[in-house]
Amino acid sequence: MPYNTYRPDLMGTAVISPEGQFEAGSWQSLTLVYTAGKFGIDDQGGLRIGFRGHFDGSALQTSDPEAPGFTSVEASNGVPLNVVYDIRRNIRPWNKSLFIRCLRFLKEGDQITIRFGDQRQGSPGMRMQTFCESRFMFQITVDPFATQDFIALPAEQQPTIAIVSGPPVNWKVVSPTLRRPGEAFRLSLKAEDVWGNPSNQVDRTVSLSATGPVAGLPETLTFRSGDFAQVAEGLSIDKPGTYRFRVLDEAGGLLCQSNPLVIRDMPFAHFWSDMHGQSEETIGINTAREYFEFAREKSFLDICGHQGNDFQITDAFWAELNSLTAEFQIPGKFVTLPGYEWSGNTGLGGDHNVWYRTEGRPIYRSSRALVEDRTAPETDAHSAIDLIERLKDEDALVVAHVGGRYADIKYAHDAKLEPSVEVHSAWGTFEWILKDAFEAGYRIGIVASSDGHKGRPGASYPGDSAFGSYGGLTCHLLSELDRDEVFREFRKRHHYATTGARIYLDVTAGFDTDTPSCRMGDIVGTDSAGLDLQIDVEAAAPIERIDIFDGLDNLATLRPWSLDDRQGRLRITCAGQHYRGRGRLVRWTGTAQTTEGSIRRIGAVNFWNPHHQPQQTSDNRVDWRVVTTGGAASVDVWLDDDAWKGEMEIETSETAVTVSLPDLTAEGETHSCGGMDIRLMASRLPDSLTETGFSQSRRIDLTAGREARLFVRVTQEDGHQAWSSPIYVTRT
Repeated sequence: MPYNTYRPDLMGTAVISPEGQFEAGSWQSLTLVYTAGKFGIDDQGGLRIGFRGHFDGSALQTSDPEAPGFTSVEASNGVPLNVVYDIRRNIRPWNKSLFIRCLRFLKEGDQITIRFGDQRQGSPGMRMQTFCESRFMFQITVDPFATQDFIALPAEQQPTIAIVSGPPVNWKVVSPTLRRPGEAFRLSLKAEDVWGNPSNQVDRTVSLSATGPVAGLPETLTFRSGDFAQVAEGLSIDKPGTYRFRVLDEAGGLLCQSNPLVIRDMPFAHFWSDMHGQSEETIGINTAREYFEFAREKSFLDICGHQGNDFQITDAFWAELNSLTAEFQIPGKFVTLPGYEWSGNTGLGGDHNVWYRTEGRPIYRSSRALVEDRTAPETDAHSAIDLIERLKDEDALVVAHVGGRYADIKYAHDAKLEPSVEVHSAWGTFEWILKDAFEAGYRIGIVASSDGHKGRPGASYPGDSAFGSYGGLTCHLLSELDRDEVFREFRKRHHYATTGARIYLDVTAGFDTDTPSCRMGDIVGTDSAGLDLQIDVEAAAPIERIDIFDGLDNLATLRPWSLDDRQGRLRITCAGQHYRGRGRLVRWTGTAQTTEGSIRRIGAVNFWNPHHQPQQTSDNRVDWRVVTTGGAASVDVWLDDDAWKGEMEIETSETAVTVSLPDLTAEGETHSCGGMDIRLMASRLPDSLTETGFSQSRRIDLTAGREARLFVRVTQEDGHQAWSSPIYVTRT
């Protein structure tokens, strides 16, 4: 049982002040007063105030009254208290907790006053979490008998506040990436606060324009206070080509530009999904209903799934999830998938996502660690091998995932059930899972999702916590939007993954002989001596590079630009992870200093925390701190001509190097820093990149009897990436 349930009505009461709504990421001082109940609290007993594991506000501390997060605690009867803030001692999801132990006893009616962010001695207060939560709870459990067996106050008596979005900072306009001529589509617009939360503090009219004629496009969209988004429905374009939309303010200034929309006569269109995230019923925040509402109305997804940890999903919640996916399912508009995350320990196969085509199917749990009900033990599946056996007759999809627990796909795999692996989520970027699959001889597609725990499926910012990346998306190539088509094409690996940007990507192969052409995900045999790999990209930002892979081998790197000796910038990149598990996060601190000349300006790539941006601290030095979890973060440094004659001295928490700037190329240099793949890189880029479109055919020779596994990775200037699912070709 997660908590003792003995007489919660006798455990006392707690109130928080002030009550109400507080802006995400704002500095506050809150006072919680606990009043002891019938039993008081015995000597060495106490209470515990729990925060959800992914709370990313100030860490609470009791030692420095002038520092952030200072928390004071006192008893009304003056008894001494022992106070400890710990992030792993409480039962999930309340991993982070303030433990208060009474060194003498309290009687009924005695009080303990806790001031979070106590500002009386100079502390700026407690910074609130960076994401919105309609019911942010200070979860109170009490140990009145000094047994270390804590009893929760009744749910309706738990102190709660609301965390809401701040004023708009960034505008986002979202269009599809592929539609056929004359096919209807929608254009969606929102404004986000500094932490990526959709803001409803907008009261203005904005103008819309497009790079070509669009039937039904309104000239303006009007936001009123309280609106989180505006959507223009029923648009269409007849003429093939690539289109982008611009949003302008009242003075004609550019607020934002959309991702590309390609109009092309194809047998399929593009539909975008985030099929993996959680809500408050497991480890996330906000309700499962709010989760699906966000996906549909605030991140404008086409396809969405909910993947709660199975060992926290009760039978009642499983029934509720199935009811919600059935309710939100609207073929042609919004497709939902019932499912869960099989969350087995890595030694038994590790995390795998499971989706069903229909509601009402069983949940095969890896364990019941946080589920009290022990009925129907025959449905348990304690290992990935057991899971595959349970699902062999189900109409289901399974995808290996890397999160807290990582999937060991070599432990168990079934090609029918598991068409793809997840290469990116808010946890990071994990190309090593492709390496595992290829080494094992699997034919897999590539997907991405958020595994978001912050209530923002489809637009999952990492905030200020252990998540090091923006959540990923998968683009599905479907003739129409419904579950049957999703399942059919998913099993054929007709999809590609991105780190969250809506990039248009098309990869096909044509042959010298009568072998029909094929597209990403296909498996073909041919008597052709080679193939022509056609790559078409319309990116959401300028393209930095395109890499072509055959399995683990990089066949070519393509750049739609060239260097000009008269100008350029230095890109310093920190990347990698310590190892595959929970402790993978690398905390980088760094400085870079020129030996000659000066720095003209700097920029940042994948620095998701707005409060931790690179700083130019002198005319020839830049400082930064950032985290990586398998992916990369870069500092761009624009140098004057004199600086390019000298060296750049780079010192980080992982290594120190000196780069000869006159010798630096676009390919650059890489310095290994240990761990799993921790590395520091320096490369040269032009002053600016402008090319967002790329189209090229590349000749690939085939070897008789050997299977080629051909895929493409696109990297944008802003750090976002996309991976096509491989084409598997064997020359007979």
